[in-house]
Amino acid sequence: MPTRHLIGLLLGVEEDWPGAFEGLVRRAGLRIRHRGETHELATERITIEPFNLRARPRYSLVIDRLGWWYDLPREWLKKVALMDGVYLLNNPFTFQAMEKHTAYCAMIRLGLDVPETWIVPHKQPPAENPRFSGMAARYMQLFDLDEVAARVGYPLYMKPFDGGAWVGVTRVAGPAELHRAYDDSGRRLMHLQASIENYEVFVRSLSVGAETMVMRYDPSRPLHDRYSVSHGFLDADAGSQAVTVSRLVNAFFRWELNSCEMLVRDGHVHPIDYANASPDLAITSLHYYFPWAIRALLRWCAFCLVTGRRMRVDQDTTRYFAVADRSELDQYQKLAAYRRMADAYFEMERYQSFCARHLAHLDEVVVGFFRGPELDRVLVDTVRDTFPAHEHEGFIAHYRGLIAQWCAEQDASPSATRSPAPV
Repeated sequence: MPTRHLIGLLLGVEEDWPGAFEGLVRRAGLRIRHRGETHELATERITIEPFNLRARPRYSLVIDRLGWWYDLPREWLKKVALMDGVYLLNNPFTFQAMEKHTAYCAMIRLGLDVPETWIVPHKQPPAENPRFSGMAARYMQLFDLDEVAARVGYPLYMKPFDGGAWVGVTRVAGPAELHRAYDDSGRRLMHLQASIENYEVFVRSLSVGAETMVMRYDPSRPLHDRYSVSHGFLDADAGSQAVTVSRLVNAFFRWELNSCEMLVRDGHVHPIDYANASPDLAITSLHYYFPWAIRALLRWCAFCLVTGRRMRVDQDTTRYFAVADRSELDQYQKLAAYRRMADAYFEMERYQSFCARHLAHLDEVVVGFFRGPELDRVLVDTVRDTFPAHEHEGFIAHYRGLIAQWCAEQDASPSATRSPAPV
């Protein structure tokens, strides 16, 4: 009797990537023979309801897209991670919200070249609490916002300490804009962060387990046009730095589904945002890269479930800090050491071997699925739900063309270069 692994999808309102993932799991029909046992994968969407803290869940692995903003499923995730050994792609104890502050602190501690960053008190009291005024009168120091900004340096960005999707982010060129942005921040706790000027490339990387895709990104463009279909836009050294930063962040915090933003200037990578609890997986924004993301997600789920990989909630930070504190190592030597540690955490060699042995046929299945009617229905429905009616025809053709381009490139590439090695 095969061992059946049920993958739970904890969702908000998304329909595109869940539909594609569910369809690909059905289409692949994986029956993996590993160490004398046969394994099968299935999916189910998780419903929200009261739960007994001693109840045993049916899921072997959960892909969470909801816990970052909804308390009840967040607490259920903590319960099943602590008590039941359910594999979660992100550690809920370090990634229960889209918080940037902790990630900045950790990466500065590890020696990464994070821009100068300060945190400033709320413009308005954070909540209606009768104790706040008394505490503030006793202990809160008056401060000069202009002085703090001068120490950070103009131009700078004011942005929420826990934000996401560029909400509340303001570029500040001088004192007048500074005070206007601070006044508008209200009860939100804000960072001031120095801008990296005259950068050559804005990079956004998406990591799914052991795989990382580094993409050229332009946040000033409309959402559907921010990712460029661009290959070879980084040299080997900058590309390696971008992958290393992404994997280091994820290994350190025990995250396996995350995206990072970095600026490349003079061949050096400056990380500016690397805590995205629910990274962009939409077909309308990822377009060409969407099939890669869904394939990587299926590969990683299969690897974790079939091999019995155990989720880690303990961070073991002292191992990373020991490298950071080695004064005889320069930044690039430390990055190399972090890369070895991160690759070990993600079991890179074991993962690649597993994919080569058990999932060698998956590329052909993925291409067939993304050329087929089921995925096309997902694409058409998503466009109709996202854009106004007069734009439907144009965007459907646009996305069909980009997906077709990815599939054609897979056909043209030797299978040895397409799979199993992650980017």
